Amino acid sequence: MDIDVQSFAVANLRRRPEAVEVGGFVVGFDPSTTSPYVNYASPLPGATPTRADVSALVRAFRERDLIPRLEFAPNGAPEAEGPLRAAGFTTEAVHAYLVCTPATLSVPESGPTPGTPGTDAEYAAIDAALSEAFGGEFPQSPEGAARLRRIQDGGGEVRFVRAPDGDCAGAATCSAPAVGTSELAGVGTRPAYRGRGVAAAVTAALTSAMFDRGNRSVWLEYGGEGSRRVYERVGFRPAGTRLYLSLTPVAQRATA
Repeated sequence: MDIDVQSFAVANLRRRPEAVEVGGFVVGFDPSTTSPYVNYASPLPGATPTRADVSALVRAFRERDLIPRLEFAPNGAPEAEGPLRAAGFTTEAVHAYLVCTPATLSVPESGPTPGTPGTDAEYAAIDAALSEAFGGEFPQSPEGAARLRRIQDGGGEVRFVRAPDGDCAGAATCSAPAVGTSELAGVGTRPAYRGRGVAAAVTAALTSAMFDRGNRSVWLEYGGEGSRRVYERVGFRPAGTRLYLSLTPVAQRATA
């Protein structure tokens, strides 16, 4: 599964508004935001980058005044980590990922029914709800709503649960398929609506939609034991880890 996840990561970055290939890496830039969680790189599966490749990668970020950053499944590109660490990249995080297949999917028998957004107001409401759900880490903005629409219009899926007042209670997204898999991400519920099955509902709806389109699997990363239990109830199972590396300003100057 590591190769599938790494192949997907590369294919997904190539969909960014500005995708750049540097040596054995693909970098996905989005000029609408400076967020390091949107602008990052990943090595090609099986890549064996040289010191010169890593230097070129750093330059691509520096030219845009962005933090050099990577996300990848280390077992899918086992030769990439060493040259990156030699250049000063350090561990930002290590996240386990879970995988669901058609054989393991378990759709909740009760709970809210998710919908698919269609209007600008609905995309804006989803963006606002996810910003609140993640404590403002991703501020609400017109660009954020536009990115959600691009996911839906670009072959991915967005699902949300409507709150009793007509607003958005919670939502999630799933990237367009590549190599038979998709990444489910951004599962968030506004604090006032937690514990009501919102996360399970949108997760199951998105996963089902991708299987209906022929996906062999859907994968996601989780942020805590509570969310892991929700995903496992829907049918996600442990499968591997993803490594996040970044270059600090001091180390970045040292590689110049």
